[in-house]
Amino acid sequence: MVLRVVSLVPSLTEAVAVSAPGALVGATDWCTHPAGLDVVRIGGTKNPKTERIVGLSPDLVIANEEENREPDLTALREAGVEVLVTEVRDVPQAFRELERVLRACGAPARPRWLDEAEEAWSGLPSPEYRRTAVVPVWRRPWMVLGRDTFAGDVLERLGVDNLYAVHADRYPRVPVDDLRAAGPDVVVLPDEPYRFTADDGPEAFAGVPCALVSGRHLTWYGPSLVEAPRVVAQALRATHR
Repeated sequence: MVLRVVSLVPSLTEAVAVSAPGALVGATDWCTHPAGLDVVRIGGTKNPKTERIVGLSPDLVIANEEENREPDLTALREAGVEVLVTEVRDVPQAFRELERVLRACGAPARPRWLDEAEEAWSGLPSPEYRRTAVVPVWRRPWMVLGRDTFAGDVLERLGVDNLYAVHADRYPRVPVDDLRAAGPDVVVLPDEPYRFTADDGPEAFAGVPCALVSGRHLTWYGPSLVEAPRVVAQALRATHR
């Protein structure tokens, strides 16, 4: 029997869609991969339409403790829906949680992409050099990666040390003047959740190299993990001087 699954996490949507075909019946508006995914859209990750989800009669809703709000998950549980909540703070944990999710969603076998992703990350060479960085994820107000984040672990494994990795908050708000004063070797600017571009972000850090990085490869845990070491490292190398 094919399970009926609703995903509230773009990373997991992609993972389930390619590994358990036919299982997904609903996903968020932000679930952009795989391209052409034809399922019911149930709103955003922070404001899902719980009544619409319940109306889909899912066997399982998959969520994440960071991306989704507890009141929404509680509402689903109170409506009799089973909810699986993941926690992903580093790369090894991502692999463990992906296995758990795919098994729960009825994937017929461990997907080849998951083996390839683990091989890609376990076979990383030691970085030739290390650099310090600040990693904004929002502006107006400015917010950066702090402690215990998946993206921070990705960067650390690629030779980039987050200057706010020991901050008390996971996503601290820090004035841009303080970010500049921290003296980073590089500023890493992903294109999500805030869409930093060549014209929106680097101008705030004049004189500091800025790496424009694919947010999917920096922050998603799914099939993108296969390419992530190469894609992120390439963006970082482009700023080395």
